[in-house]
Amino acid sequence: MLHDGRSIRVAVIGGTRIPFCRSHTAYRNCTNQDLMVAAMDGLVQKFDLRGQTLGDVALGAVIKHSKDWNLARECVIDSGLSLQTPGVDLQRACGTSLEAAIMIANKIALGQIEAGMAGGTDTISDAPIVYPDDYRSILLEMHRARSAMSRIKPLFRIRPRHFKPVLPGVLEPRTKLSMGESTEITAKEWDIPREHQDQLALSSHIKAAAAYDEGWFDDLVVPYMDVEQDNNIRRDTTFEKLSALKPVFDKSGEGTMTAGNSTPLTDGAAAVLLASEDWARVKNLPIMAYLTFAKVAAVNFIGQEGLLMAPAYAVSDMLKQANLDLQDFDFYEIHEAFAAQTIATLKAWQSEPFCREKLGRREAMGPIDLSRLNTKGGSIAIGHPFAATGARIIGTMGKLLQEKGSGRGLISVCTAGGMGVSAIMEAA
Repeated sequence: MLHDGRSIRVAVIGGTRIPFCRSHTAYRNCTNQDLMVAAMDGLVQKFDLRGQTLGDVALGAVIKHSKDWNLARECVIDSGLSLQTPGVDLQRACGTSLEAAIMIANKIALGQIEAGMAGGTDTISDAPIVYPDDYRSILLEMHRARSAMSRIKPLFRIRPRHFKPVLPGVLEPRTKLSMGESTEITAKEWDIPREHQDQLALSSHIKAAAAYDEGWFDDLVVPYMDVEQDNNIRRDTTFEKLSALKPVFDKSGEGTMTAGNSTPLTDGAAAVLLASEDWARVKNLPIMAYLTFAKVAAVNFIGQEGLLMAPAYAVSDMLKQANLDLQDFDFYEIHEAFAAQTIATLKAWQSEPFCREKLGRREAMGPIDLSRLNTKGGSIAIGHPFAATGARIIGTMGKLLQEKGSGRGLISVCTAGGMGVSAIMEAA
């Protein structure tokens, strides 16, 4: 988005998502396309978009089959939008749908389109399973063969090991560590107690359950497959129950991260509608909020920085550009990949050495008011379908700002590969 005063303001009209469910439960027989279409259909119904043409639709999935090479366009075709609406796939790990929203917002700001949809989907329940590379090489060699004998010869090299499936991995190719293992290192570096992590996790569940009880999600969550609420929310959990769980990423006796203070593997999808003010006015649609700033950053996680610490940099750079302080926000939506990651980011902003040496600031950015953090629950309770979380957060932030009628909100999402995506939303 341009910030010279000449670009078009980008309005967030609203968002919808389906309930997020633990993998291999309610959506175990659904595909990424099934889930994404359900979320998009909710948005089409909500804003009476059936048969209408949007300027573009950007969405993606982190874990998907090779057959889903044109996932966005296929979802558009099934969504109820006009088939003249284009679609584009993109992927930035856990920041996918936030990045998709930024892309659509930039097109609107530049006047290239008037309205567009952004979203993301992921299902671990329908994860692609492939076979070893050497078996694939044999099959390709047979395919390239030009004689019967040439096609038969490679068969003699097939061994039982070739039929052992290769499941999708969550290890970073450069470090060979999972996100959880990497974050355990960060937790130790930032001296984050187990108690603080469990407290944040408990708060996430309490806030999410309360939001559902008061009907706050009624116009944001579309029932799907007989599910009406996120099924990972633990209404009966307590600090004592969370404290009793054993560490899962570091079992040496020094680990602090458990299944309770980490996000679960989750299936789900979410979408948001963005537009110019003129388009919203013509369609007689109220504007929830505006998407005003965005920033992406990356860190050298291979040996110098924590894998999920890039949001600390992205937010700092964005606030410099916006001429704002960290405390100038009414709401903070910080993705809870792990409680330890969220706490490490907050501690980094309060660390004067970190802010001076790493962020190029004269002093620490300072603390935030924790009562304004993830006020309707975070990813630990709600769940985290990788590509869907950003769109979920935009929809939530839009409604928070609309209800308040003023103010601004800060969004921060960490991603695999040592990247972070941040954004600012302001009330309409």
